[in-house]
Amino acid sequence: MAEKAQVLVAAAGAGWESPLLPILAAPTSPVRLARRCVDLPDLVAAAAAGRGSLVLVSSRIDGWDADVVARLGECQVATLVVAEDPVDAERSRRLGVDRVLPADLAADPPLLLQALLDAADDVIAVPTTPVVDVGVDLDTAAPDRNGQVVAVWGPTGAPGRSTVALGVAAAAARQQISTVLIDADVYGGATGQMLAVLDEVSGVLSAVRAASAGTLDRPAFAAAARTIGPHLRVLTGLPRADRWTALRPAAIRELLTVARASAQLVVVDCGFCIEQDDDLAFDTAAPRRNGATTAVLEHAEMVLAVGSADPLGLTRLARARSDLRELVPTAAVRLVVNKVRRGLCWSRDEVSATLLRAIGEVPLAYLPHDLPAVDHAWTNGQAVGESSSALGLALEELCTAVGVELGLDGTASVGRRGRRRSRTHRAVVKR
Repeated sequence: MAEKAQVLVAAAGAGWESPLLPILAAPTSPVRLARRCVDLPDLVAAAAAGRGSLVLVSSRIDGWDADVVARLGECQVATLVVAEDPVDAERSRRLGVDRVLPADLAADPPLLLQALLDAADDVIAVPTTPVVDVGVDLDTAAPDRNGQVVAVWGPTGAPGRSTVALGVAAAAARQQISTVLIDADVYGGATGQMLAVLDEVSGVLSAVRAASAGTLDRPAFAAAARTIGPHLRVLTGLPRADRWTALRPAAIRELLTVARASAQLVVVDCGFCIEQDDDLAFDTAAPRRNGATTAVLEHAEMVLAVGSADPLGLTRLARARSDLRELVPTAAVRLVVNKVRRGLCWSRDEVSATLLRAIGEVPLAYLPHDLPAVDHAWTNGQAVGESSSALGLALEELCTAVGVELGLDGTASVGRRGRRRSRTHRAVVKR
């Protein structure tokens, strides 16, 4: 190498550190010790400042989690973890670290130095390889996954995001599609209250804690979720809005990975806001409240953008759709117009024409403003659609359309039955 690679070491007093440091400090060493970090904040700060291209860390250091791995990824450094035992090795791999070294290798300084050299050569050989800010590689971490993620999102103004998310998830479960509903609204969960589920511990909080620690697997995911029916499980949301700091993007991504491997369909109820805080632009370590929502929208196969049918609601929907197009230009967005009612005196064709002129898209579905059905569902702790109603049938048709587009099994035949059942309600939906 023309220039010596520089390594940042955070060993927390591990036994392999003392024999290695003199070798790195020697003038003839091909790898130079840039800094011996006292803890993880010191390590991340040094990496962010560009002090080194390699990071060597002990798996036993305090605070080693998915968020730290993601922040090191943002710094574009090659991270090597010395695992003290097989459990630590598996945990680090779950966190997204590719280079995990066993403790017996680390106990041999020449072998450890060679591992650093190999990592340095990889960095030099592929200098433009993008480093993805994820806790786990979603494309390779779970080869047996088959789940599809549908994010239910929309602008401010209570257009009915949670009602639609729960309705679509419940309709899919009735169509015998294994479904998981995740309440990831960082401004406060609603799914638990809507289903009259009283959790001592929030399901999503429990899951993201395990994801951050690298211990989230399918059994841990199943333990955090509440079973609502034969084909429906729910991760209840935040008990209070001020707990949003737990929903870090890296943990959310790993949560989605495990959810994909646990169900055919993963429906995520998202927060409304996707605004990026300019004050945090230069403080990449600071938590971002809307980061969890952005992470879900980036990794969803489909985004259902929900807006209400009134003039203000459609204006907000059009503006929010434009903002989302700038933030996640690759998102597969389908518009859903909710709360359609006769009093607005607008036909479905007029609403479609308005949105087509404004943002170049037309809605996938129109949902009627069916307050009696919503009131009945909420007071009985049910999803809309468990009893026959215009809104329930419209949600079933929406679920069928989503399932057909995503290629989910069981939606086509059920959808045909649903369309036959809903003929008497179709006039209400169209108005």
